[in-house]
Amino acid sequence: MGNRVTRDDFEWVYTEQPHTQRRKEILAKYPQIKTLMGPDPHLKWIVSGMVFMQLLACYLVKDLSWKWIFFWAYAFGGCINHSLTLAIHDISHNVAFGNKQARWNRWFAVFANLPIGIPYSASFKKYHIDHHRYLGGDSLDVDIPTDFEGWFFCTPLRKLLWLFLQPLFYSLRPLYVNPKAITRMEIFNALVQFSVDLIIYYLWGLKPVIYLIAGTILCLGLHPISGHFIAEHYMFLKGYETYSYYGPLNWLTFNVGYHMEHHDFPSIPGCRLPMVKKIAAEYYDNLPHHQSWIRVLWDFVFDDSIGPYSRVKRLCKLAKES
Repeated sequence: MGNRVTRDDFEWVYTEQPHTQRRKEILAKYPQIKTLMGPDPHLKWIVSGMVFMQLLACYLVKDLSWKWIFFWAYAFGGCINHSLTLAIHDISHNVAFGNKQARWNRWFAVFANLPIGIPYSASFKKYHIDHHRYLGGDSLDVDIPTDFEGWFFCTPLRKLLWLFLQPLFYSLRPLYVNPKAITRMEIFNALVQFSVDLIIYYLWGLKPVIYLIAGTILCLGLHPISGHFIAEHYMFLKGYETYSYYGPLNWLTFNVGYHMEHHDFPSIPGCRLPMVKKIAAEYYDNLPHHQSWIRVLWDFVFDDSIGPYSRVKRLCKLAKES
């Protein structure tokens, strides 16, 4: 039993999430941070370039053997697709066109979704709002593993399998934890996505479609970039439920590593989050943070004290919709 994780439940707390109070304090001391809020004028062009790069890749891989299809899916295409999921994360906060153009953000997220191969953007938006509003909220924040995940994936081999299966759990968990009615935008997202998949299949065959979908599944699972899933909110130190990472992989992930800063100021686009840290340095420099996402994955698998149960949970009252 020496390789079994010692935790048998989540870390239950009875306080509000720390980001609300820190946001108030920082804005009171540094009101200029409000000028960082608003759209990122470069995001739509960067994302468009990535989408068209993947469409070009679909043409280039159409005649490759299957082993090279999966190699390039993992080593190249999946990295772009994972990056696009994080672009969609930013777009879900309306930072592509601003809050006054909410529909443009929704439609652009559907466009950013195209290389991912599976409809994702509309459902992500629906649940990501709750992740910020009810961070750690029992039955509300679907980013938190279920009790079954915490109980079963408790040895190094099982945790390794859990990392590999992350895309499956992230897609199915909301349906079990906090099911919501399907929206018109989700239907639109699916119709557009499957139509484009069929067009790619008609033009270039099955291999490009598999290249896109396999890249998404592989690189959202056991992959160095996927270290951010664990790094962001898994409790590596007691008392701390959100962690930042300031390493070079932020260049590929729209600065998602600046996660404490993001939860403090979700309306600030990723490209400006380093400025938040620089302006309010005394609020962030002394907080624990990660140096390497690969090290995060290694520790998650082989440290007996860390596992799917290593999350802060709280009871939250439903906010009234405005």
